[in-house]
Amino acid sequence: MRINKYIASCGICSRRKAEELIISGKVKVNGKIETDLSSQIEPNDVVLVNNKVVKLEEQKIYIMLNKPKGYITTNIEQFSRACTKDLINEDIRVFPIGRLDMYTEGLLLFTNDGEFANKLMHPSNKIEKTYIVKYKENVSSEQIKKLQLGVDIGGYVTKPAKAELIGNNKIKIKISEGKNRQVRKMCEATGIELSSLKRTMIGSLELGSLAVGKYKILSKKEINRVFE
Repeated sequence: MRINKYIASCGICSRRKAEELIISGKVKVNGKIETDLSSQIEPNDVVLVNNKVVKLEEQKIYIMLNKPKGYITTNIEQFSRACTKDLINEDIRVFPIGRLDMYTEGLLLFTNDGEFANKLMHPSNKIEKTYIVKYKENVSSEQIKKLQLGVDIGGYVTKPAKAELIGNNKIKIKISEGKNRQVRKMCEATGIELSSLKRTMIGSLELGSLAVGKYKILSKKEINRVFE
């Protein structure tokens, strides 16, 4: 098995992140640093990532978390901040698929299936993410139109988004991109002052009534809704 696919299949990260780890010299095979992305892993090889042995996970798991505000999305935290991984109490190691910033709440997926994570995050698949923006001041139809057409968020013009006012000082925004803090930057670029931001859907998978800070293990039927 190709080395990046092997690491992803071990359930610690996506295939793209595995390539970054390999190139940066953080992967060892049988005691030697391996930076060749074309390297093949044989059944008896010992693979270390950041000096920790990784092995193939046979059982695949998919978890949906309702992320609270104030939590960072990472499996490695150096400054004693609250991490989303601390909210998940499972024996199988999982990693987050993508990120939500500290002040954004809502739907966040975790898995040990690197191939699934890679498929979900790859731009060519154009998986829509739905966000609910609560705003402070009045929002005009012109501002909504700007969101729909695409806005410059600092050297990058976003692709057209689906945006609509849904009442009670709320906007529903759907995007199929994943730039860092994209929805926040889109609102800032159009002069919309938001008071809160929540992701409610990925594809057709809905957060629903899952309580803040709680998680559920998803069935195959449920996880397939991501691609519907």
